[in-house]
Amino acid sequence: MEYGLLFGGQSFEHEISIVSAIALKEVLGASIKAFIFLDGMHKFYLIEPKDMRAQFFSRGQYKKCPEITLKMHGFYTQGLLGSKKVAFNTLINLIHGADGEDGKLASLLDFFSVKFIGPRVEASVLSFNKHFTKMLAKEKGIATLPYVFLDHHNKNALKSMDYPLIVKPNRLGSSIGIGVIKEEREVAFVLDEVFEFDNQVLVEPFKKGVKEYNLAGCKIQEEGESVFVFSTIEEPQKKDFLSFEEKYLDFGRTAKVAKADLSPALEEKMHAVFKTLYDPLFVGAIIRCDFFVIDNEVYLNEINPIPGSLAHYLFEDFAHILGCVELPKPPHIPITYNYINQIRKAK
Repeated sequence: MEYGLLFGGQSFEHEISIVSAIALKEVLGASIKAFIFLDGMHKFYLIEPKDMRAQFFSRGQYKKCPEITLKMHGFYTQGLLGSKKVAFNTLINLIHGADGEDGKLASLLDFFSVKFIGPRVEASVLSFNKHFTKMLAKEKGIATLPYVFLDHHNKNALKSMDYPLIVKPNRLGSSIGIGVIKEEREVAFVLDEVFEFDNQVLVEPFKKGVKEYNLAGCKIQEEGESVFVFSTIEEPQKKDFLSFEEKYLDFGRTAKVAKADLSPALEEKMHAVFKTLYDPLFVGAIIRCDFFVIDNEVYLNEINPIPGSLAHYLFEDFAHILGCVELPKPPHIPITYNYINQIRKAK
């Protein structure tokens, strides 16, 4: 399989996407045939493999690379003799946060009939928005922590909740903008800080010492059959919650992880919840679900539709799984003009 790797984007997670792409380059090596960078001005650039270094982007050196255009069936360079298609078989959407995970690029890639691995529009919309994720989980009978959704600064809405509380931007990942309210006098200050990142926030109980587990997976085509594959379940070794800096480093890791010490029954529960969430909404993507376990019950924390470096470190044979990801088949809609012709004949 020959891949194109799309990364960057106009979001708070722009730099994390760069780190993630550099890590995936190390994992997949020569099978990545094209590195496509989307900068903050929404321009696409074709990057040489040798230039896949963090400082190449932070210093703006990428602007000297060929600018490319997204058109039908792929990306194209423009030369004196016309346009030339950038060579790859399947595109990997590795843009974290806005653009990549909110449905914008998924819509464009579908519109231009580009074959890609990543969440489609509906999956992006529901998983990028934490409030919508809660609603999705409720619809499917999956437990989540209780929460308060705020679309304006209203400290009185938290009166019924017990401290400490964790406050999250509704449409951001990578622990960016998260705040903790330990007592009532901190409410106004913490809400002010979090609303700097998003005009919608989610407030949940902050439960110290809760067990947290990460499980990635997808559907693949194997010998003509559609089957689920699951990663190793990881128990992140962390403090009360991962800071932005810790997650930033986490996105660049390449080493495999140790399997969490879990009972077979609890592991099976997580697999069952994952299947319920994944199929059919996330077909075409490798996703990671982050779970809490409280009193032997599984709670969904969040869905990562494009996890850092595609969570390759959780899989035994990531390259094989990536090459077998089941992609949704676009419906064939014939344009016949029969209706218009019938009207014309009737007149």
